[in-house]
Amino acid sequence: MQLARLRALALAGALLAPLSLGAARPRTQGDLLDRAVAAWAKVKTARATFEQTITNPLTGRTLTASGDYQQQRPGKLSVRFSQPANERIVADGSHLWLYLPSTTPGQVIRTSLKEGGSGTVDLSAQFLIAPRSRYTVTPNGTAEVSGRATHAFNLVPKQKEGAAFQTATVWIDDADATIRQFEVTEPSGTVRRVRLTSFRPNAPVDASAFTFTVPDGVRIVDR
Repeated sequence: MQLARLRALALAGALLAPLSLGAARPRTQGDLLDRAVAAWAKVKTARATFEQTITNPLTGRTLTASGDYQQQRPGKLSVRFSQPANERIVADGSHLWLYLPSTTPGQVIRTSLKEGGSGTVDLSAQFLIAPRSRYTVTPNGTAEVSGRATHAFNLVPKQKEGAAFQTATVWIDDADATIRQFEVTEPSGTVRRVRLTSFRPNAPVDASAFTFTVPDGVRIVDR
Protein backbone atom coordinates (compact mmCIF):
# COMPACT_ATOMS: atom_id res chain seq x y z
CA MET A 1 0.00 0.00 0.00
CA GLN A 2 2.81 2.42 0.85
CA LEU A 3 4.48 1.86 -2.51
CA ALA A 4 1.16 2.35 -4.27
CA ARG A 5 0.63 5.64 -2.47
CA LEU A 6 4.16 6.73 -3.40
CA ARG A 7 3.42 5.84 -7.01
CA ALA A 8 0.26 7.93 -7.05
CA LEU A 9 1.55 10.91 -5.09
CA ALA A 10 4.73 11.01 -7.11
CA LEU A 11 2.81 10.93 -10.36
CA ALA A 12 0.40 13.62 -9.25
CA GLY A 13 3.30 15.99 -8.88
CA ALA A 14 5.98 14.80 -11.20
CA LEU A 15 3.88 14.67 -14.34
CA LEU A 16 3.55 18.42 -14.23
CA ALA A 17 7.19 19.07 -15.00
CA PRO A 18 7.03 19.05 -18.85
CA LEU A 19 7.22 22.22 -20.90
CA SER A 20 7.79 23.24 -24.51
CA LEU A 21 9.82 25.86 -26.32
CA GLY A 22 10.53 26.89 -29.88
CA ALA A 23 12.49 24.74 -32.29
CA ALA A 24 15.78 26.70 -32.16
CA ARG A 25 18.64 24.76 -30.66
CA PRO A 26 20.29 26.16 -27.51
CA ARG A 27 23.77 27.62 -27.82
CA THR A 28 25.05 25.61 -24.85
CA GLN A 29 23.73 22.98 -22.48
CA GLY A 30 23.39 25.67 -19.80
CA ASP A 31 21.25 27.75 -22.15
CA LEU A 32 18.94 24.77 -22.57
CA LEU A 33 18.21 24.62 -18.84
CA ASP A 34 17.71 28.38 -18.63
CA ARG A 35 15.28 28.37 -21.54
CA ALA A 36 13.40 25.50 -19.94
CA VAL A 37 12.99 27.51 -16.75
CA ALA A 38 11.67 30.52 -18.67
CA ALA A 39 9.22 28.50 -20.74
CA TRP A 40 7.77 26.58 -17.79
CA ALA A 41 6.06 29.75 -16.52
CA LYS A 42 4.19 30.07 -19.83
CA VAL A 43 2.53 26.66 -19.68
CA LYS A 44 -1.06 27.05 -18.45
CA THR A 45 -2.59 23.79 -19.66
CA ALA A 46 -1.24 20.52 -21.00
CA ARG A 47 -2.22 17.10 -22.30
CA ALA A 48 0.19 14.16 -22.38
CA THR A 49 0.69 10.42 -22.29
CA PHE A 50 3.27 8.75 -20.06
CA GLU A 51 4.98 5.63 -18.82
CA GLN A 52 6.24 5.38 -15.22
CA THR A 53 8.38 2.92 -13.28
CA ILE A 54 8.79 3.01 -9.50
CA THR A 55 11.32 0.77 -7.74
CA ASN A 56 11.54 0.14 -4.00
CA PRO A 57 15.17 -0.86 -3.25
CA LEU A 58 14.23 -2.33 0.14
CA THR A 59 11.84 -4.89 -1.32
CA GLY A 60 13.22 -5.06 -4.85
CA ARG A 61 9.67 -4.60 -6.09
CA THR A 62 9.00 -2.59 -9.24
CA LEU A 63 5.64 -1.11 -10.26
CA THR A 64 4.87 0.14 -13.73
CA ALA A 65 2.08 2.41 -14.88
CA SER A 66 0.93 4.14 -18.04
CA GLY A 67 -1.88 6.42 -19.06
CA ASP A 68 -2.71 9.99 -20.00
CA TYR A 69 -3.25 13.23 -18.16
CA GLN A 70 -4.67 16.71 -18.45
CA GLN A 71 -3.41 19.68 -16.47
CA GLN A 72 -4.72 23.16 -15.77
CA ARG A 73 -2.49 25.34 -13.64
CA PRO A 74 -2.66 26.11 -10.84
CA GLY A 75 -3.83 23.12 -8.89
CA LYS A 76 -5.89 21.04 -11.36
CA LEU A 77 -4.85 17.64 -12.66
CA SER A 78 -6.57 14.59 -14.12
CA VAL A 79 -4.71 11.31 -14.59
CA ARG A 80 -6.41 8.29 -16.14
CA PHE A 81 -4.43 5.06 -16.00
CA SER A 82 -4.62 2.54 -18.78
CA GLN A 83 -2.38 0.28 -16.71
CA PRO A 84 -3.51 -0.38 -13.99
CA ALA A 85 -6.92 0.12 -15.56
CA ASN A 86 -9.67 2.19 -13.91
CA GLU A 87 -7.32 3.99 -11.53
CA ARG A 88 -7.42 7.78 -11.28
CA ILE A 89 -5.73 10.79 -9.74
CA VAL A 90 -7.72 14.02 -9.68
CA ALA A 91 -6.75 17.39 -8.25
CA ASP A 92 -9.77 19.69 -8.38
CA GLY A 93 -8.06 22.79 -7.00
CA SER A 94 -9.10 22.05 -3.40
CA HIS A 95 -8.39 18.35 -2.91
CA LEU A 96 -6.25 15.60 -4.36
CA TRP A 97 -8.17 12.34 -4.90
CA LEU A 98 -6.27 9.04 -5.20
CA TYR A 99 -8.44 6.18 -6.44
CA LEU A 100 -6.32 3.00 -6.68
CA PRO A 101 -8.70 0.00 -6.55
CA SER A 102 -6.01 -2.49 -7.59
CA THR A 103 -4.08 -1.89 -4.36
CA THR A 104 -6.58 -0.19 -1.99
CA PRO A 105 -10.01 -1.50 -3.02
CA GLY A 106 -13.16 0.08 -1.65
CA GLN A 107 -11.68 3.47 -0.79
CA VAL A 108 -10.48 6.76 -2.22
CA ILE A 109 -7.84 8.84 -0.43
CA ARG A 110 -8.62 12.55 -0.21
CA THR A 111 -5.89 15.06 0.67
CA SER A 112 -6.25 18.82 1.05
CA LEU A 113 -4.12 20.79 -1.38
CA LYS A 114 -1.83 23.56 -0.30
CA GLU A 115 -2.97 27.08 -1.01
CA GLY A 116 -2.72 27.79 -4.72
CA GLY A 117 -2.12 24.17 -5.60
CA SER A 118 1.66 24.51 -5.49
CA GLY A 119 4.02 21.87 -4.24
CA THR A 120 1.48 19.08 -3.95
CA VAL A 121 0.49 18.66 -7.59
CA ASP A 122 3.08 20.85 -9.30
CA LEU A 123 6.47 19.32 -8.77
CA SER A 124 7.70 21.25 -11.80
CA ALA A 125 8.08 24.14 -9.37
CA GLN A 126 10.69 22.10 -7.52
CA PHE A 127 12.55 21.30 -10.73
CA LEU A 128 12.32 24.63 -12.50
CA ILE A 129 11.96 27.52 -10.07
CA ALA A 130 15.44 28.98 -9.50
CA PRO A 131 17.18 25.61 -9.91
CA ARG A 132 20.70 27.08 -9.86
CA SER A 133 20.16 28.69 -6.47
CA ARG A 134 18.32 25.73 -4.93
CA TYR A 135 20.34 22.86 -6.36
CA THR A 136 23.82 21.86 -7.34
CA VAL A 137 23.29 21.44 -11.07
CA THR A 138 25.59 19.13 -13.00
CA PRO A 139 25.37 18.32 -16.73
CA ASN A 140 25.09 14.57 -17.23
CA GLY A 141 25.76 14.02 -20.91
CA THR A 142 23.45 13.12 -23.75
CA ALA A 143 20.92 10.38 -24.40
CA GLU A 144 18.21 9.44 -26.84
CA VAL A 145 14.75 9.37 -25.22
CA SER A 146 11.77 8.22 -27.29
CA GLY A 147 13.77 8.86 -30.43
CA ARG A 148 14.70 12.40 -29.37
CA ALA A 149 18.20 13.73 -28.69
CA THR A 150 18.41 15.11 -25.14
CA HIS A 151 20.83 16.55 -22.61
CA ALA A 152 20.55 15.46 -18.98
CA PHE A 153 20.99 17.52 -15.80
CA ASN A 154 21.48 16.19 -12.27
CA LEU A 155 19.90 18.23 -9.46
CA VAL A 156 21.03 17.79 -5.84
CA PRO A 157 19.29 19.95 -3.19
CA LYS A 158 21.64 22.36 -1.42
CA GLN A 159 19.30 22.30 1.59
CA LYS A 160 18.95 18.65 2.54
CA GLU A 161 16.47 19.01 5.39
CA GLY A 162 12.89 18.92 4.14
CA ALA A 163 13.91 18.32 0.52
CA ALA A 164 11.38 16.41 -1.59
CA PHE A 165 14.09 14.26 -3.14
CA GLN A 166 17.71 13.24 -2.64
CA THR A 167 18.63 13.60 -6.30
CA ALA A 168 16.84 14.19 -9.57
CA THR A 169 17.80 13.89 -13.22
CA VAL A 170 15.90 15.60 -16.02
CA TRP A 171 16.39 14.92 -19.72
CA ILE A 172 15.66 18.00 -21.87
CA ASP A 173 15.04 17.77 -25.61
CA ASP A 174 17.79 19.44 -27.65
CA ALA A 175 15.39 20.61 -30.34
CA ASP A 176 12.37 21.97 -28.48
CA ALA A 177 13.51 22.02 -24.81
CA THR A 178 10.74 19.71 -23.65
CA ILE A 179 11.48 17.62 -20.57
CA ARG A 180 11.20 14.17 -22.11
CA GLN A 181 12.06 12.13 -19.01
CA PHE A 182 12.90 12.56 -15.35
CA GLU A 183 14.06 10.32 -12.53
CA VAL A 184 13.82 11.11 -8.83
CA THR A 185 15.27 9.34 -5.80
CA GLU A 186 12.98 9.98 -2.84
CA PRO A 187 14.26 10.39 0.75
CA SER A 188 13.03 6.82 1.37
CA GLY A 189 15.27 5.55 -1.42
CA THR A 190 12.38 4.83 -3.75
CA VAL A 191 13.29 5.60 -7.35
CA ARG A 192 10.72 6.68 -9.92
CA ARG A 193 11.25 7.37 -13.59
CA VAL A 194 8.66 9.01 -15.84
CA ARG A 195 8.95 9.06 -19.61
CA LEU A 196 6.61 11.17 -21.69
CA THR A 197 5.43 9.45 -24.84
CA SER A 198 3.60 12.59 -26.00
CA PHE A 199 3.13 16.13 -24.71
CA ARG A 200 1.03 19.09 -25.90
CA PRO A 201 1.48 22.36 -23.99
CA ASN A 202 -1.36 24.87 -23.76
CA ALA A 203 -3.76 22.41 -25.37
CA PRO A 204 -7.53 22.59 -24.71
CA VAL A 205 -8.56 20.56 -21.66
CA ASP A 206 -11.88 19.13 -20.49
CA ALA A 207 -13.28 20.97 -17.46
CA SER A 208 -15.19 17.83 -16.43
CA ALA A 209 -11.92 15.89 -16.12
CA PHE A 210 -11.03 17.80 -12.96
CA THR A 211 -14.07 16.55 -11.03
CA PHE A 212 -13.92 13.24 -9.17
CA THR A 213 -17.18 11.40 -8.50
CA VAL A 214 -16.89 8.84 -5.73
CA PRO A 215 -18.12 5.45 -7.01
CA ASP A 216 -20.98 3.72 -5.20
CA GLY A 217 -19.77 1.71 -2.23
CA VAL A 218 -16.41 3.45 -2.03
CA ARG A 219 -15.53 5.21 1.23
CA ILE A 220 -13.54 8.44 1.53
CA VAL A 221 -10.37 8.32 3.65
CA ASP A 222 -9.06 11.78 4.56
CA ARG A 223 -5.30 12.21 4.92
